[in-house]
Amino acid sequence: MSSDERTFVMVKPDGVQRGLIGEIVSRFEERGLKLVGGKFIQIDQELAHDHYGEHEDKPFFDGLVEFITSGPVFAMVWEGADATRQVRSMVGETDPAESAPGTIRGDFGLDLGRNVIHASDHEDEGANEREIDLFFDEDELLDYERIDEAWLYE
Repeated sequence: MSSDERTFVMVKPDGVQRGLIGEIVSRFEERGLKLVGGKFIQIDQELAHDHYGEHEDKPFFDGLVEFITSGPVFAMVWEGADATRQVRSMVGETDPAESAPGTIRGDFGLDLGRNVIHASDHEDEGANEREIDLFFDEDELLDYERIDEAWLYE
């Protein structure tokens, strides 16, 4: 496979409560991305503060922390060529009202604060690695070859 990249994705509490984990995982699998790590967790205050640290001085910070700790999330790491950009394209704009139909937020999101999913920013080179390290230990990420990989990339 050419230039594998790993990217962090999380189904937020609203997506979990709405039963969207399977649908979201299926979309990434159907695209050809490979799931290399996943876990169902309840985020505590410390992890929430670490995850949203860059927003700490913003007025919406407390709301972000309150929401992300309000229920379980499904954290994942996906792998593939240009995975971060591919995932961001599939997720859509942060505001679901601005997301195209066919994107995850365009199909399932109704509100900026309840937009179903988080994905690492492809424009912030360090975001992926930082977020993966926050949520996963090295031994929780697997290296393996899917049977269809030869058919996905030239």
